[in-house]
Amino acid sequence: MGKITIHTDKCKGCLLCISFCPKGLITIGERLNRKGVKPVRFSPLSPQRDPARGGKSVIPPEAGKEDNACLGCAMCAVICPDCCIEVYK
Repeated sequence: MGKITIHTDKCKGCLLCISFCPKGLITIGERLNRKGVKPVRFSPLSPQRDPARGGKSVIPPEAGKEDNACLGCAMCAVICPDCCIEVYK
């Protein structure tokens, strides 16, 4: 199971990593960083969209850890133009 670290102050919010994550484990954060953008964040379990909460991503409580775990493929780190993401296996 992999894990990623995101340097939120360097993130410019391009959202490329979100589209390249095969498991959908990267989402848009809630708070602004120093650049005034919402940086991405890593959710260790696969998020789902909840229409009752305005379409925001939520982590389902019944989600299994192994089925929704990060692969450690590093696609997010490779595509990040500002090198904001570190991947650990």
